[in-house]
Amino acid sequence: MGGPAGRVVTAGNANEIVSLVREAGSEILLLAGGSNVVIGDAGFPGTVVLVRSRGLRVLSEDEQTVTVRVEAGEPWDDLVATTVRNGWSGLECLSGIPGSTGATPIQNVGAYGQEVAETITAVQVYDRTTGTVGQVEAAECGFAYRSSIFKYNERWLVLSVDFRLARSPLSGPVRYAELARALGVEVGDRVPLAQARVTVLRLRAGKGMVLDAGDPDTRSVGSFFTNPVLDAAAYQRLRQQAAELGEPPAWPGAGGVVKVSAAWLIDKAGFGKGYPGPEGTAISTKHTLALTNPTGTASTQALLTLAREIRDGVQTRFGVTLHPEPVLINCTL
Repeated sequence: MGGPAGRVVTAGNANEIVSLVREAGSEILLLAGGSNVVIGDAGFPGTVVLVRSRGLRVLSEDEQTVTVRVEAGEPWDDLVATTVRNGWSGLECLSGIPGSTGATPIQNVGAYGQEVAETITAVQVYDRTTGTVGQVEAAECGFAYRSSIFKYNERWLVLSVDFRLARSPLSGPVRYAELARALGVEVGDRVPLAQARVTVLRLRAGKGMVLDAGDPDTRSVGSFFTNPVLDAAAYQRLRQQAAELGEPPAWPGAGGVVKVSAAWLIDKAGFGKGYPGPEGTAISTKHTLALTNPTGTASTQALLTLAREIRDGVQTRFGVTLHPEPVLINCTL
């Protein structure tokens, strides 16, 4: 989806990323995997820098941990597979997520009970405000649910990411109930890294969340909406409005907030799996949160029309506003 770029250049390493960005000026878009991006039908008039830096190196290690620096363009699932093979624990439940390593701190990527914020120690960046290369420590990254200081902020360009992982043949404690059931263990148990990875990949594939050329449901940006985070009063209002439908799936958080299932809200508002939109767009037949372009021919405007219908329907039915998870380039919801 989306229109053409004014200019496309490729950066093969961190130095090239910096030099190309300096040369291009203000109207610039960094694009690596592109798996969490929606580009408008008019395209992007400026310079698109394709991030194709690769590689991983060990910075430090001891008997318990290993700290690695990974280049921004390294494909994320390749990195996860490497950590599992090497007996490094901490990323295994993030298997199958498309895109690049450099995108993970921006979004604070998470799935099946793990988030990258738990293992990132620092992010190497180019600061466009000062024109310098530097490092942002994990405590300064502002990590929150699917967010960080890097998201919707053009100041910093991610060059590489440092992860501290445990030396262990076992996964971290399994926190996600669905994954625990699929593994046949209790929440809090640990399993062999390879078993965790294979099971997560199977669960994701069952939801159309592992790219497959033969499965039209995988032609999406993954979850289009984030799970709403409500304060206590808003959550109680939602419970009242949804009383006849049962208890909304929810997870309490710090400070009295409650994260609510966007998929449940969408489904109960009348937008079930396979719900059709214009030009052949549709909600995935496998996952209510994924909006798909199964024919590969729909416009971005058609996709956003479907997204607006869902957002407005949930707002009308439950009084909760859904927000898009992907980055929207030259288009708005």
